[in-house]
Amino acid sequence: MHDQARIFDFLSDQLRRFPKDDMLCAKENGQWVKYSTASVSEKTEQLAAALLKLGLSGHDMTVECQDKIAIISRNRPEWLVLDIACQKAGVLLCPIYPTTNVNELEFIFNDAAIKYVFVSGQDILDKVNDIRPKVPSLINIYSFDQLPNVDHWHKLFESVNAEEVSAARTVADGIRPDHCATIIYTSGTTGTPKGVMLSHRNLVSNVINARKTFPFNENPSAKALSFLPLNHIFERMVSYIYISTGISIYYAESLETIGENLKEVKPTLFTTVPRLLEKVYDKIMAKGAELTGIKKKLFYWAVGLAEQYDNIQSGGLFYNIQLNIANKIIFSKWREALGNNIECIITGGAACQVKLLRIFNAARIPIFEGYGPTENSPVISVNCRKPGGTKIGTVGLVIEGQEVKLEPDGEICVKGPSVMMGYYKRPDLTAEAIIDGWLHTGDIGLFEDGKYLKITDRKKELFKTSGGKYVAPQAIENKLKESPFVEQIMVVGADRKFVGALIVPSMPNLKEWMRLKSIPFTTTEDALHHPEVLKLYQQLVESFNTFFNHVEQIKKFELLPQEWSVDTGELTPKLSMKRKVIMEKYKDSVERIYSNS
Repeated sequence: MHDQARIFDFLSDQLRRFPKDDMLCAKENGQWVKYSTASVSEKTEQLAAALLKLGLSGHDMTVECQDKIAIISRNRPEWLVLDIACQKAGVLLCPIYPTTNVNELEFIFNDAAIKYVFVSGQDILDKVNDIRPKVPSLINIYSFDQLPNVDHWHKLFESVNAEEVSAARTVADGIRPDHCATIIYTSGTTGTPKGVMLSHRNLVSNVINARKTFPFNENPSAKALSFLPLNHIFERMVSYIYISTGISIYYAESLETIGENLKEVKPTLFTTVPRLLEKVYDKIMAKGAELTGIKKKLFYWAVGLAEQYDNIQSGGLFYNIQLNIANKIIFSKWREALGNNIECIITGGAACQVKLLRIFNAARIPIFEGYGPTENSPVISVNCRKPGGTKIGTVGLVIEGQEVKLEPDGEICVKGPSVMMGYYKRPDLTAEAIIDGWLHTGDIGLFEDGKYLKITDRKKELFKTSGGKYVAPQAIENKLKESPFVEQIMVVGADRKFVGALIVPSMPNLKEWMRLKSIPFTTTEDALHHPEVLKLYQQLVESFNTFFNHVEQIKKFELLPQEWSVDTGELTPKLSMKRKVIMEKYKDSVERIYSNS
């Protein structure tokens, strides 16, 4: 497949075989604006020429010699235009999360010697201007938006002529599959960011293998809604799948507007992370709780049926008839809220609650969970759209072209064309991660039925109690999050006598419970110290403890008033918990769990 050897070949392929008028679409001043395949292709060529004119180059295409550009922007058509233009010029794009803190930002800019940065929004521009004096390599900042005191990116397009565009095409022709295409700094839940170097071959092979395995069929009438950050490799790689299969990409305006955008765009598919699915589910359940009489009974009957759904084991004729009725009268409204056109939703980035997967799949909203780290471009396995391709509670089948083996301790190792080139300027870390071609993921797993991969924990997150027994926190946390009263939870207990937990209650549900119990609500703080509330959580924890063996059971807990977020620093941009940060921030609460014990 030499015609798809480099990432930008997917764009040429779309232009040749099924050019579209809405390849990329975004809302600008309240209106959806479409960008055709032809215009995107032309823009990437002009921008590649402009980058080369700035004096940027890939020199002899060794990673050290390739110039680096950063992008800090929300998802929008300009993002992919810049991405593909950089690839064509042999320049390395380093995408950075808009929420990255200033110290990490300064570290990444200096580590990669960033020469130019493209930003969206005044807040991001301010952040870059703050660190600018400390980044000697930085030559200029370009903005996708019209902002004061900064060059608008259109200036670059105006600077090139036809001859320069033609010369840039020659540069693009010379780019090989083994050239590095991007460096992605993973913030990770520990330590300084590491730059993951991914080549064209890494990404193209992952696109082609994931496309074949899932499968993604060519469908020029399909639309995807994009809202997961493009700086995360999952959304970016999936965007390349969309381009290669002719699926139009519509960008949500923000996480807040996803609900409206789903109704407007009526997408065929989208990708998400479990945290967002949990929020959708909580909203649905809150609406259900407001119903009265027979409507309320029907709602809970339908949800109860859906909780028992199993995609492999049929529930039998009577169950299926009931589920059909539930789908007609209750779940049809759920599908309407998603635009009524969803063929599949793919979730990744963290473990999804099995209960949610059962309920949504029963409601004919097919959710497929997949898995893979940035270091593997990223997909290792995915639940597939084919008979026997899915098992709820696992991350599915290993995709074509990848080999997976489990170490004696259960660590998942992967080998194949998608394994990264290495960590930028860190041969020491690369040697630890890749041994004899096998990438050690740091995830612990097992195979169910000999073929479905299941993640049981992170190697680094397993901890030992002072009694020397291993505890896997994720499984316990995911189980407790099934309770409507638990918004977030972190299990603690490393080197302690027993397992404890920090619990962030779901305040809307708790307030409603208090109202029904005629307990007056004054402040969140007071509510969390109320004897009846503490009793509720004590009973809740005890009821969930029955699912775990003695060592894993939560003996004591603390209720916390503040929800954890990216802005307050407890969550990574991928919405995973930063355990170290939470332990540090709430060390007094942790100490209270273990005092007098």
